[in-house]
Amino acid sequence: MLSSALKITLCKLAHAIATHLGSSCEVVVHDLTDENAANHSIIHIENGHITGRKVGDGASNVVLEQLSEYSKSGEKDDHIGYFAKTDDGKLIKSTTVYIKDDNKKVISIFSINQDITTLSLASGIITELVSPIDSTSDKAERIIPDVNELLDELIWQSVDLVGKPVSMMNKDDKIKAIRYLNEKGALLITKSGDKISNFFGISKFSLYSYIDTKQEEKNND
Repeated sequence: MLSSALKITLCKLAHAIATHLGSSCEVVVHDLTDENAANHSIIHIENGHITGRKVGDGASNVVLEQLSEYSKSGEKDDHIGYFAKTDDGKLIKSTTVYIKDDNKKVISIFSINQDITTLSLASGIITELVSPIDSTSDKAERIIPDVNELLDELIWQSVDLVGKPVSMMNKDDKIKAIRYLNEKGALLITKSGDKISNFFGISKFSLYSYIDTKQEEKNND
C-alpha cells in the first residue's frame, strides 16, 4: 500500500490539475503495490466520466502494456503526450507518470487524460478558415488604412522587385518598377504621379510614357 503521505499528495495534485483544466480532464492515481493491482489499481479519480472508470477499477490497456515492458526491461520512462481513444470514440491526449520507490520500482501511476475530441473537430474547422485559398503564397498581405503609407509601401515593393536601389537603376529597371506600381493601382492614388516621378528621378511625361509602353506591348500581343 502507498504511504499515507504519498497518497494524499498525489490525490491533492490530481484534484488541482483536474480543477485547473476543467471537466474535460480526467486525472487518475493508481496504486501498484498490491499483487492484484492490475485488476483494481485506481485509488483516486477526477472526472471519471471521460473514460467511464471509477475507484476500484483497473489500469488501462496502454498502462498495462507499458508496465509489461517495464517488467521486462527494468526501466520505464514517463509516457508524455500520447493519443488514445475510449470505447465510445473520444479522442484523448494522455500523459502517464511512473512513481518509483527508492529501489526504482514503480509503485504508482499518475495519469492525465484530456478529452480533445471537440478541440480536434474545432481545429479542423479553424485550420480551414485561416488557411489561404491561394496556397502558392505564404506571405500575408498587409492592410494599410492610410493611402500615403500604402503608396510608400508599394514603391518599396517595386524597388524590392527590381532588386537594386534607384541610384543604380537603368531605364529598363525603372520601367519594370513603374509597371508594377501601375498594376498594383498605385497611380490611382491622388498625386501619386508626382511622388513616384520624384522618387525615381524622372519626369511625369517619362512616367506615363513608361506606362504607355506597357499598353503598346499589350496591344501588339
